[in-house]
Amino acid sequence: MRKTSVYLTQDDERLLARLAVREGSSQAEVLRRAVRAYGAVVIADRDFAVAASADGPGDSVADIPEEELLSGFGQ
Repeated sequence: MRKTSVYLTQDDERLLARLAVREGSSQAEVLRRAVRAYGAVVIADRDFAVAASADGPGDSVADIPEEELLSGFGQ
């Protein structure tokens, strides 16, 4: 494990202290868990699936007439 310095606002510092007390752990452990949780979310958000089908025409939805897009809504 390596030591790292982090600059926090006074509000963030107070929040970190309260979280550590509430969870019964050190501030460093709260920060480590927060970094891991944030990293998991950011990495998951960047894992996009391919939306287009290789079998489709590849046209843009912008090329479909509005009436066709709205058919079936509000009936």
